[in-house]
Amino acid sequence: MSLVYSTYEAKARFSEVIRQVREGKVVTVSYRGEPVAEIRAIRREPQTIEAHLDELERRGVIVPSGQPKGSLRTLARRPGALKRFLDDRNE
Repeated sequence: MSLVYSTYEAKARFSEVIRQVREGKVVTVSYRGEPVAEIRAIRREPQTIEAHLDELERRGVIVPSGQPKGSLRTLARRPGALKRFLDDRNE
């Protein structure tokens, strides 16, 4: 997603522009309606999924569920539920 700011707006809202860039957006700066510059985040070294999730959590983009991690329980209690569902759907 690209956001467009005039040079005047980009200067007046520099903190907002930087916040948008830190969130992964590309900001285009225009002068008299013509794009003259593009501001984007610096590419960093790839990180592990755990490090990326920790970074997103630190920034408040994601929130931990608060539920304990454990095994998943089966939702279909009767055997053959999927087959019955598919049979009903094909009728």
